[in-house]
Amino acid sequence: MFLIIGLVVVLVMVFGGFALAGGKFTIIVKALPFELMIIFGGSIGAFISANSTGVMKKALGGIGKVMKGPHWKADDYRDLLCLMFLLTKTIRTKGVVAIEAHIENPEESKIFQQFPRIVEDHHVVEFICDYIRMMTMNFDDPNQMEDAMNADLDKHHAEEHEPQHALQIMADGLPAVGIVAAVLGIIKTMAAIAEPVEVLGGMVGSALVGTFLGIFLSYLMIAPIAGRLNQILTEDGQFMQLVKIVLVSHLQGNPPQISVELGRRNVPSHLMPTFIELEEAIAELPPDI
Repeated sequence: MFLIIGLVVVLVMVFGGFALAGGKFTIIVKALPFELMIIFGGSIGAFISANSTGVMKKALGGIGKVMKGPHWKADDYRDLLCLMFLLTKTIRTKGVVAIEAHIENPEESKIFQQFPRIVEDHHVVEFICDYIRMMTMNFDDPNQMEDAMNADLDKHHAEEHEPQHALQIMADGLPAVGIVAAVLGIIKTMAAIAEPVEVLGGMVGSALVGTFLGIFLSYLMIAPIAGRLNQILTEDGQFMQLVKIVLVSHLQGNPPQISVELGRRNVPSHLMPTFIELEEAIAELPPDI
């Protein structure tokens, strides 16, 4: 929604200001289809050449993410902390044997089924189950566990940000492609140097539309989308960081309440539940799971 609002504001302010200053749209409208073909079409071609099919699909999906906003909401962070509380409590009170059924079949687990939004994300579920499974195999050194989880999260972070980097590179290159279009326009103008001044003026104006479009598309459209996508991916990436914090704290010998409190304090500030809210949510969990 805010993406659409922002683009509308950009179009109104830029072209509205141009019109109010006495600018005429005739040359822009006449040159626009050809300049867009050169600039945007050329940039898309370069984008295809520079990226794999997977990155291109994720880049298109990234535009959808920018439209929708971050995937994880405040309730999801609270639910994740409650899930981690139940898992660490089960390990602490019933031992690793009791937790195996839950991590081997999370789709049938009474613990996981309390939180359907989290179960829908197989990346998060696999991340939780894989590392708890490693804990049941005596991989219980908190430092080694933290190093392993950091490496896993770094890999995931890099892969998730590939489409954002691709969009940013495209945005960075658009002004230069605009110059290419402008130079082609000047070449066309020089070939018609014998034409009257008013004709040459129109041709130069058309060439400058290319420079304008390259800068406009870069800084006012593609770069803001890439920047917002980066923010969303970074925020959503914090979700699995909480899993790491809670599990490492558990391995350090802290009780479940302390472990989830450490996790709570690493929730993005605008989504972080209060201590009381988390305490009440934990108190409402079924006692017989």
